[in-house]
Amino acid sequence: MCDACGCHIPTKNHGHDDGHSHSDRHDEAVIVDINRSLFAANDAMARSNREHFEAENIVVLNLISSPGSGKTTLLEHTIEQLGSTINIGVIEGDIETERDAERIRAKGVPVIQLTTGGACHLDASMIHRGFHQLQKEVGGDNIDLLFIENVGNLVCPATFDLGEHQRVVLVSIPEGPDKPAKYPKAFISSQIFLITKTDLLPYFDFPVPEATKEALGLNPALTVMEMSSTTGDGFTAWLDYLKDLVSGAAKNISSC
Repeated sequence: MCDACGCHIPTKNHGHDDGHSHSDRHDEAVIVDINRSLFAANDAMARSNREHFEAENIVVLNLISSPGSGKTTLLEHTIEQLGSTINIGVIEGDIETERDAERIRAKGVPVIQLTTGGACHLDASMIHRGFHQLQKEVGGDNIDLLFIENVGNLVCPATFDLGEHQRVVLVSIPEGPDKPAKYPKAFISSQIFLITKTDLLPYFDFPVPEATKEALGLNPALTVMEMSSTTGDGFTAWLDYLKDLVSGAAKNISSC
Protein backbone atom coordinates (compact mmCIF):
# COMPACT_ATOMS: atom_id res chain seq x y z
CA MET A 1 0.00 0.00 0.00
CA CYS A 2 2.63 2.54 1.02
CA ASP A 3 6.31 2.93 0.22
CA ALA A 4 6.71 5.33 3.15
CA CYS A 5 5.78 2.98 5.99
CA GLY A 6 6.61 -0.39 4.43
CA CYS A 7 3.07 -1.77 4.53
CA HIS A 8 3.45 -2.72 0.85
CA ILE A 9 6.11 -5.32 1.74
CA PRO A 10 4.60 -8.82 1.71
CA THR A 11 4.98 -10.86 4.89
CA LYS A 12 6.66 -14.22 4.38
CA ASN A 13 4.55 -17.09 5.64
CA HIS A 14 6.28 -20.28 4.59
CA GLY A 15 4.63 -23.44 5.76
CA HIS A 16 7.59 -25.63 4.79
CA ASP A 17 11.35 -25.64 4.69
CA ASP A 18 12.23 -24.17 1.31
CA GLY A 19 15.97 -23.89 1.91
CA HIS A 20 15.92 -20.10 2.25
CA SER A 21 15.22 -19.73 5.95
CA HIS A 22 18.48 -17.93 6.78
CA SER A 23 18.08 -15.39 3.98
CA ASP A 24 14.41 -14.83 4.82
CA ARG A 25 15.23 -14.20 8.47
CA HIS A 26 17.91 -11.71 7.47
CA ASP A 27 15.57 -9.85 5.10
CA GLU A 28 12.83 -9.69 7.70
CA ALA A 29 15.27 -8.45 10.34
CA VAL A 30 16.36 -5.62 8.05
CA ILE A 31 12.73 -4.65 7.41
CA VAL A 32 11.97 -4.66 11.15
CA ASP A 33 15.02 -2.48 11.89
CA ILE A 34 14.08 0.02 9.19
CA ASN A 35 10.48 0.23 10.38
CA ARG A 36 11.57 0.58 14.00
CA SER A 37 13.84 3.49 13.07
CA LEU A 38 11.06 5.06 10.99
CA PHE A 39 8.56 4.96 13.84
CA ALA A 40 11.13 6.19 16.38
CA ALA A 41 11.93 9.20 14.19
CA ASN A 42 8.23 9.88 13.66
CA ASP A 43 7.47 9.69 17.38
CA ALA A 44 10.30 12.10 18.16
CA MET A 45 8.97 14.60 15.62
CA ALA A 46 5.43 14.11 16.96
CA ARG A 47 6.62 15.03 20.46
CA SER A 48 8.27 18.13 19.03
CA ASN A 49 5.06 19.04 17.19
CA ARG A 50 3.00 18.63 20.36
CA GLU A 51 5.37 20.84 22.34
CA HIS A 52 5.14 23.47 19.60
CA PHE A 53 1.34 23.34 19.54
CA GLU A 54 1.15 23.64 23.31
CA ALA A 55 3.59 26.56 23.33
CA GLU A 56 1.23 28.30 20.88
CA ASN A 57 -1.84 27.27 22.96
CA ILE A 58 -3.37 25.40 19.99
CA VAL A 59 -5.65 22.37 20.37
CA VAL A 60 -5.01 19.84 17.58
CA LEU A 61 -7.38 17.10 16.40
CA ASN A 62 -6.45 14.38 13.90
CA LEU A 63 -9.42 13.09 11.87
CA ILE A 64 -9.09 9.56 10.48
CA SER A 65 -11.59 7.47 8.54
CA SER A 66 -12.21 5.57 5.34
CA PRO A 67 -12.77 7.68 2.21
CA GLY A 68 -16.27 9.14 2.01
CA SER A 69 -17.11 9.11 5.71
CA GLY A 70 -17.75 12.85 5.73
CA LYS A 71 -14.57 14.37 7.21
CA THR A 72 -14.52 17.41 4.93
CA THR A 73 -18.27 17.99 5.26
CA LEU A 74 -17.90 17.77 9.03
CA LEU A 75 -15.20 20.44 8.90
CA GLU A 76 -17.27 22.69 6.64
CA HIS A 77 -20.25 22.66 9.01
CA THR A 78 -18.02 22.99 12.08
CA ILE A 79 -16.37 26.09 10.59
CA GLU A 80 -19.79 27.56 9.76
CA GLN A 81 -20.89 27.13 13.38
CA LEU A 82 -17.70 28.04 15.25
CA GLY A 83 -15.59 30.06 12.83
CA SER A 84 -16.82 33.41 14.18
CA THR A 85 -15.87 32.59 17.79
CA ILE A 86 -12.88 30.22 17.50
CA ASN A 87 -9.89 30.72 15.21
CA ILE A 88 -9.71 27.52 13.18
CA GLY A 89 -6.92 26.26 10.94
CA VAL A 90 -6.86 23.11 8.80
CA ILE A 91 -4.16 20.85 7.41
CA GLU A 92 -5.59 18.71 4.62
CA GLY A 93 -4.00 15.40 3.69
CA ASP A 94 -4.67 13.60 0.43
CA ILE A 95 -2.83 11.43 -2.07
CA GLU A 96 -3.53 13.87 -4.92
CA THR A 97 -5.47 17.10 -5.71
CA GLU A 98 -6.36 20.14 -3.60
CA ARG A 99 -10.11 19.65 -3.84
CA ASP A 100 -10.73 19.26 -0.11
CA ALA A 101 -8.51 22.27 0.68
CA GLU A 102 -10.47 24.35 -1.85
CA ARG A 103 -13.71 23.46 -0.08
CA ILE A 104 -12.28 24.49 3.29
CA ARG A 105 -10.68 27.65 1.87
CA ALA A 106 -14.10 28.69 0.58
CA LYS A 107 -15.26 28.80 4.22
CA GLY A 108 -12.75 31.55 4.97
CA VAL A 109 -10.28 29.73 7.20
CA PRO A 110 -6.55 29.17 6.60
CA VAL A 111 -5.75 25.77 5.13
CA ILE A 112 -2.65 23.97 3.90
CA GLN A 113 -2.93 21.01 1.52
CA LEU A 114 -0.41 18.19 1.92
CA THR A 115 -0.39 15.81 -1.05
CA THR A 116 1.43 12.60 -0.19
CA GLY A 117 2.01 11.44 -3.78
CA GLY A 118 1.06 7.85 -2.99
CA ALA A 119 1.63 7.47 0.75
CA CYS A 120 -1.52 6.31 2.51
CA HIS A 121 -1.11 8.50 5.60
CA LEU A 122 0.35 11.71 6.94
CA ASP A 123 3.38 11.58 9.22
CA ALA A 124 4.75 13.94 11.86
CA SER A 125 7.38 15.51 9.60
CA MET A 126 4.70 16.43 7.04
CA ILE A 127 2.68 18.09 9.80
CA HIS A 128 5.78 19.95 10.99
CA ARG A 129 6.27 21.44 7.52
CA GLY A 130 2.57 22.07 6.97
CA PHE A 131 2.10 23.85 10.27
CA HIS A 132 5.04 26.17 9.60
CA GLN A 133 3.49 27.04 6.23
CA LEU A 134 0.23 27.77 8.02
CA GLN A 135 2.02 29.97 10.55
CA LYS A 136 3.60 32.00 7.77
CA GLU A 137 0.12 32.72 6.43
CA VAL A 138 -1.72 33.58 9.65
CA GLY A 139 0.68 33.40 12.59
CA GLY A 140 0.46 30.98 15.49
CA ASP A 141 -1.46 33.47 17.66
CA ASN A 142 -4.33 33.39 15.18
CA ILE A 143 -5.17 29.68 15.53
CA ASP A 144 -7.00 28.22 18.52
CA LEU A 145 -8.11 24.92 17.01
CA LEU A 146 -6.20 23.02 14.32
CA PHE A 147 -7.83 20.16 12.44
CA ILE A 148 -5.71 17.63 10.57
CA GLU A 149 -7.77 15.77 7.98
CA ASN A 150 -5.75 12.63 7.36
CA VAL A 151 -5.68 10.55 4.19
CA GLY A 152 -8.80 8.38 3.82
CA ASN A 153 -7.65 5.08 5.34
CA LEU A 154 -8.31 3.28 8.63
CA VAL A 155 -5.01 1.37 8.67
CA CYS A 156 -1.78 3.40 8.41
CA PRO A 157 -3.07 6.70 9.86
CA ALA A 158 -3.84 4.87 13.10
CA THR A 159 -0.15 3.98 13.46
CA PHE A 160 1.43 7.42 13.02
CA ASP A 161 1.34 9.92 15.87
CA LEU A 162 1.27 13.43 14.39
CA GLY A 163 1.54 15.35 17.65
CA GLU A 164 -2.21 15.79 17.95
CA HIS A 165 -3.94 16.12 21.30
CA GLN A 166 -6.90 13.98 20.33
CA ARG A 167 -7.67 11.57 17.53
CA VAL A 168 -11.16 11.36 16.04
CA VAL A 169 -12.25 8.26 14.12
CA LEU A 170 -15.30 8.53 11.85
CA VAL A 171 -17.53 5.79 10.46
CA SER A 172 -20.50 6.64 8.27
CA ILE A 173 -23.77 4.73 8.22
CA PRO A 174 -23.29 3.40 4.63
CA GLU A 175 -19.97 1.78 5.65
CA GLY A 176 -21.60 -0.67 8.05
CA PRO A 177 -21.15 -1.32 11.79
CA ASP A 178 -18.22 -3.75 11.59
CA LYS A 179 -15.38 -1.22 11.34
CA PRO A 180 -14.34 -1.42 15.03
CA ALA A 181 -13.91 -5.19 14.72
CA LYS A 182 -12.06 -4.95 11.39
CA TYR A 183 -9.80 -2.00 12.24
CA PRO A 184 -9.32 -2.13 16.02
CA LYS A 185 -6.18 0.02 16.19
CA ALA A 186 -8.04 3.02 14.77
CA PHE A 187 -10.45 2.82 17.70
CA ILE A 188 -7.94 1.87 20.39
CA SER A 189 -5.78 4.87 19.50
CA SER A 190 -8.65 7.39 19.30
CA GLN A 191 -10.43 9.48 21.90
CA ILE A 192 -13.60 10.24 19.92
CA PHE A 193 -15.76 7.99 17.74
CA LEU A 194 -18.14 9.82 15.42
CA ILE A 195 -20.91 7.86 13.75
CA THR A 196 -21.77 10.08 10.79
CA LYS A 197 -24.55 10.40 8.22
CA THR A 198 -27.18 9.24 10.69
CA ASP A 199 -29.86 10.71 8.41
CA LEU A 200 -29.28 7.59 6.28
CA LEU A 201 -30.16 5.12 9.05
CA PRO A 202 -33.58 4.32 7.52
CA TYR A 203 -31.85 3.07 4.36
CA PHE A 204 -28.99 0.97 5.74
CA ASP A 205 -28.62 -1.89 8.18
CA PHE A 206 -26.47 -0.20 10.80
CA PRO A 207 -27.30 -1.18 14.38
CA VAL A 208 -25.78 1.76 16.26
CA PRO A 209 -25.75 -0.01 19.68
CA GLU A 210 -23.77 -2.90 18.16
CA ALA A 211 -21.10 -0.65 16.67
CA THR A 212 -20.92 1.38 19.88
CA LYS A 213 -20.57 -1.73 22.02
CA GLU A 214 -17.75 -3.13 19.88
CA ALA A 215 -15.90 0.19 19.91
CA LEU A 216 -16.22 0.61 23.68
CA GLY A 217 -15.15 -2.99 24.14
CA LEU A 218 -11.88 -2.07 22.47
CA ASN A 219 -11.54 1.31 24.17
CA PRO A 220 -13.86 2.02 27.13
CA ALA A 221 -12.59 5.61 27.30
CA LEU A 222 -13.97 6.50 23.85
CA THR A 223 -16.46 9.34 23.61
CA VAL A 224 -19.10 8.20 21.11
CA MET A 225 -21.25 10.69 19.20
CA GLU A 226 -23.92 10.15 16.56
CA MET A 227 -24.50 12.94 14.07
CA SER A 228 -25.62 14.12 10.68
CA SER A 229 -23.88 17.12 9.15
CA THR A 230 -26.75 17.33 6.65
CA THR A 231 -29.62 17.65 9.14
CA GLY A 232 -27.63 18.92 12.12
CA ASP A 233 -28.85 16.09 14.36
CA GLY A 234 -26.35 15.46 17.15
CA PHE A 235 -24.14 18.33 16.02
CA THR A 236 -24.56 20.38 19.19
CA ALA A 237 -22.74 17.76 21.27
CA TRP A 238 -19.77 17.88 18.87
CA LEU A 239 -19.62 21.68 18.93
CA ASP A 240 -19.87 21.78 22.73
CA TYR A 241 -17.06 19.23 22.94
CA LEU A 242 -14.81 21.40 20.78
CA LYS A 243 -15.65 24.55 22.72
CA ASP A 244 -14.78 22.79 25.98
CA LEU A 245 -11.43 21.64 24.55
CA VAL A 246 -10.48 25.15 23.45
CA SER A 247 -11.75 26.71 26.67
CA GLY A 248 -9.74 24.20 28.71
CA ALA A 249 -6.58 25.02 26.80
CA ALA A 250 -7.15 28.75 27.38
CA LYS A 251 -7.62 28.19 31.11
CA ASN A 252 -4.43 26.15 31.32
CA ILE A 253 -2.38 28.85 29.62
CA SER A 254 -3.85 31.64 31.77
CA SER A 255 -3.04 29.79 35.00
CA CYS A 256 0.66 29.41 34.12
